[in-house]
Amino acid sequence: MADFFLHSFNVLGHGLIGYVVPFLFVLTIVVFFHELGHFVVARWAGVKVLTFSLGFGPELAGFNDRHGTRWKISAIPLGGYVKFFGDDTEASTPSNAALASMTAEEREGSFHHKKVGPRAAIVVAGPVANFILAIVIFTGLFTFFGKPSTTARVDTVQAGSAAEAAGFKPGDIVISIDGDKIDSFSDMQRIVGTSAGETMTFAVKRGNSVVNLKGTPQLRNIKDSFGNEHRIGVLGITRATSPSDVTTERVDPATALWLGVKETWFVVDRTIAYIGGIFSGREPADQVGGPLRIAQISGQVATIGLAALIHLSAVLSISIGLLNLFPVPLLDGGHLLFYAVEAIRGRPMSERAQEMGFRIGLGLVLMLMVFATYNDILHLARS
Repeated sequence: MADFFLHSFNVLGHGLIGYVVPFLFVLTIVVFFHELGHFVVARWAGVKVLTFSLGFGPELAGFNDRHGTRWKISAIPLGGYVKFFGDDTEASTPSNAALASMTAEEREGSFHHKKVGPRAAIVVAGPVANFILAIVIFTGLFTFFGKPSTTARVDTVQAGSAAEAAGFKPGDIVISIDGDKIDSFSDMQRIVGTSAGETMTFAVKRGNSVVNLKGTPQLRNIKDSFGNEHRIGVLGITRATSPSDVTTERVDPATALWLGVKETWFVVDRTIAYIGGIFSGREPADQVGGPLRIAQISGQVATIGLAALIHLSAVLSISIGLLNLFPVPLLDGGHLLFYAVEAIRGRPMSERAQEMGFRIGLGLVLMLMVFATYNDILHLARS
């Protein structure tokens, strides 16, 4: 067991700078825009913002702006927060004693004295900012780097595979899956990869005709080019790609924006489907990762190039936006849940009920962090 953990930490320690710098680059971008969403809407709603922090714990550096907000970088770079006037903690829990003693003028700038609508808008602005950031990144990548693609052509069909059972033949070209147009082999791969066990309809161009095939991707362990093992859905078809087969399509900004929206929705849809698959037992939970896995992937992606690292930032931004919308007290979604109850009841939940909710939420978040870190260590040990 000791050797197991030593190996894990040796893997992480190897090339530490190569992991840490890309990791902090990616995480800082995502966290900054998430908190900026809260900050901008709070200012718009007339709420006084006390602190804008990248990271937690002791302050390393900072300054005060002309509105009295303390902008700072803190010692633990695993997140961030915006603290509003009237908050008791960084999780935006209220200080009821302080709220009760506020003057009428102070209440104007207090987050907790605002109506439900403005409070909900401030809270939801963080995740929305994450989705907007992803769309902007994807749009920029499509505009300046173009959209690389290879025809979704089938060159070989593996014996005994799902593709053989479905009736695929060499030379087939996949043009749509479940009615969604397929523009490239990579489009097909990622849809199939997240759909293990699901029966799908493939529209295939075969010669001068189009045939429909029913196929069910099989869950397999696949290693990527970095040696990381992933459990994904596969059909059992391959494509022999030569440099002349790869085309990069430059698109105009309007088309790039539409593609950016589609790409963002694809990640949202596949993530929700995966989470649903975990609870239904169709998907393994060992793909849930935490900071160690993100650090490793960031370092690996950074070796490919800046565009790939920025693309990872967009995917991570979507993931953080979705995570924060979960109806778990302590997360943004938990606050929205409380506000929904308040809107229905016409008054806030009791102080005790909110306190119990935050304790439960903290417990759930800590359990998720422990589970993700455990998965990370197992993953690094196998690397």
